[in-house]
Amino acid sequence: MRFSASAVSAARRSRGPGGRVKSVAAVGMAGLALLAVAGCGSGRTGGGGDGGGLVIGTTDKIFSLDPVAAYDQGSYVPETQIFQHVMNFAPGQTKPEPDAAEKCDFTQPTVYTCTLKKGLKFANGNPLTAKSVKFSFDRMVKINDPNGPAALLTHLDRTEVVDDYTVTFTLKNANDQTFPSILATQAGPIVDETVFSPDKLVDDDSVVKAKGYSGPYTITSYDKNKLVEYQANPDYNGILGKPKTSSVSTKYYASSENLKLDIQNGNIDVAYRSLSPTDMESLRGSDKVAVHEGLGGELRYIVFNMNTMPGGTPEQKLAIRKAMASSVDRDALSKDVYKGTFTPAYSPIPQGFTGATEPFKDIYGAKPNKEQAAKFLADAGVAAPVEINLQYNPDHYGGSSSEEYAAIKSQLDATGLFKINLQSTEWVTYQHERARDGYPVYQLGWFPDYPDPDDYLTPFFAPNNFLQNHFEDPAITAQLTAEVTEPDEAKRVKILEQVQRDLAQKHISTLPLLSGKQIAITTKGVQGTETTLDPSTKFRYSVLSK
Repeated sequence: MRFSASAVSAARRSRGPGGRVKSVAAVGMAGLALLAVAGCGSGRTGGGGDGGGLVIGTTDKIFSLDPVAAYDQGSYVPETQIFQHVMNFAPGQTKPEPDAAEKCDFTQPTVYTCTLKKGLKFANGNPLTAKSVKFSFDRMVKINDPNGPAALLTHLDRTEVVDDYTVTFTLKNANDQTFPSILATQAGPIVDETVFSPDKLVDDDSVVKAKGYSGPYTITSYDKNKLVEYQANPDYNGILGKPKTSSVSTKYYASSENLKLDIQNGNIDVAYRSLSPTDMESLRGSDKVAVHEGLGGELRYIVFNMNTMPGGTPEQKLAIRKAMASSVDRDALSKDVYKGTFTPAYSPIPQGFTGATEPFKDIYGAKPNKEQAAKFLADAGVAAPVEINLQYNPDHYGGSSSEEYAAIKSQLDATGLFKINLQSTEWVTYQHERARDGYPVYQLGWFPDYPDPDDYLTPFFAPNNFLQNHFEDPAITAQLTAEVTEPDEAKRVKILEQVQRDLAQKHISTLPLLSGKQIAITTKGVQGTETTLDPSTKFRYSVLSK
């Protein structure tokens, strides 16, 4: 779903990327994806004048409110509140249901037809029709912003208007098992065609002012990455229903330390991403707050730019990636850095998702193997130590990122096979630089866009994938098409198992490290938190109350 803003993470979204994000619930994932209050100082502010407003905090950052340019967890949260989708995930559900639509069905093997509810309108009063839906998807595909989620629409051939209330999506492949879920992702927000440009990005202030959205909330005040205030949208007619709290404020924190203090002292109601493992441990023992956990599927990983990473030939580049895969100690990262709140990841698909295996453990081992790593380099004629510029982001994936990447550097340097030049950049700059081939090897995180294993595959490894790391392989592309269109689950699992092994054995365009789950901290009396901590990774303000 996006960068773990996963990450990208980055990805989900976050996916980042934060990535995309995908249909079977994740089980047994012991990572950390926190609801965190972000803001610049203490004290309760905002929340409206009805006495029932909520204040939510986070250290995540909003990259953009324009859906075309946002594919990270920090942007996904406000998008979830203000935009409506054709299909969406009801709280706690892993199957998409009609939101702006009244019904959706496959009317032909490659044609998905949706009938919209009548009388829908945007927050500015303009009508929401089939034309709005076509415009939104055409715009997403046409602009194809490098920081956006357009890669999720790889299998969409065209969108057409039948009448005011009917729209069809013609797909490139028959029996696409994921498309209904993709309509509910960060690639699917419906925007007002009269206020959004068809070929240019819209800045945040214009999005807020034009109100060309139709979700459960409208934004009434916007101070980017400092304070955003929301008011329930009385005209919203969708699957999420009427918000339980009419006014909500989100504070953005520069540090997790202030976030912890404010949730502990009751200055905020909810903390969502990201507190340190040590702070989490401390808060679990507090009688003033409650710690809520939910299935998530967050993934943290290293990305290789296939063009600019070290190595004189493709064979040498692959040998370097294999040597790194043989040298990292995921278990140490999990225990020493994250206190067990993340678990080792040995596949692009986290454990608990359909078809997940652990090929990186099978091929490269659960523990570092210096001799194996050295042999990979020697057989390819790569002289050691290999100098690598490794880039990470210190503010988007939680305060432990610096400790995590210092540990990775220490692990790789200790082999004598690598010389790691560790570099860090703030998130907004990081997003732009990595998209411009600025980093040869770099960190990202991911939140799933929808609860299905494909969300960890197609967005990463299909042609023109969101990583923009120049990876493309015809055999992998064919496997991805096959698993997406295979209706027989047993047959699909076999394809998923093979593509995971091929990616680990033949390519390693990404190196999976850790996986995690969602965690939210609330003051006592806040209700509805568990309802929204589901595998869709949509944090819905509308279900929260106190």
